[in-house]
Order: sequence, then structure tokens, then C-alpha cells
Amino acid sequence: QVQVAESGGGLVQPGGSLRLSCAASGSIVSIETMGWYRQALGKPRELVATITSGGSTTYADSVKGRFTISRDSAKNTVYLQMNSLKPEDTAVYYCNADRVKLTTTPFVFGSWGQGTQVTVSS
Repeated sequence: QVQVAESGGGLVQPGGSLRLSCAASGSIVSIETMGWYRQALGKPRELVATITSGGSTTYADSVKGRFTISRDSAKNTVYLQMNSLKPEDTAVYYCNADRVKLTTTPFVFGSWGQGTQVTVSS
């Protein structure tokens, strides 16, 4: 019902930047919250940043001041600008679309993308 697709991952040197994009598709009327999560090898998935339809944002302490989340609600797209990347930012980054209102069904909660790999290494 809701498809979520991330793009923009890759290999970057420490101190570098990357921009991730995520687009949600389907018969979408609105999306309440979109966010980014990440999972490093051998670790649980953790929140990176979220943004609501009203523009309120939350960030993990580990990325505050370095990462910026933004969204284009008209395009059902969310972005994550990552600056000053560190090796510990290496992970698979997942996009989430939550409380999605569709034209044909009640709300859909917790739609995930397949993830995009971000590797920070010299």
C-alpha cells in the first residue's frame, strides 16, 4: 500500500558529507511523520532523526549539529543532509513513513524502506 525507497548512500571519507533521499509512493493523502533510522553491524536499529508534517524535528544526540532532516510534503519526500561524518556513522540507513493516510484505507503505520548503506572510512 505504501512503498518507501531510499537513495544517496555510499562511501565517504571522515569529515565528508552525504545527502540521503527517501520517497514514499502509493495512494497517499498525507504522511504525519517521516524519519531516518540506522542500524550498524551487530547493533539494534536506532533513531537518527524525524520530522512531522508540521515541521517539528527530533534528532539523536549523536548527530545533533551535524545532520539536518527536511521534507517536501508535496512530493512525499524526506531528506537527510549529513555533514562532518564520522566512522561511527557507518550503518544501513532506513527511511520510515508513519501514520500515512491513503485514499482507500485507514491510516498505515510504520512503512519502511529497504535501506541504503553509508560507509565512512578513509
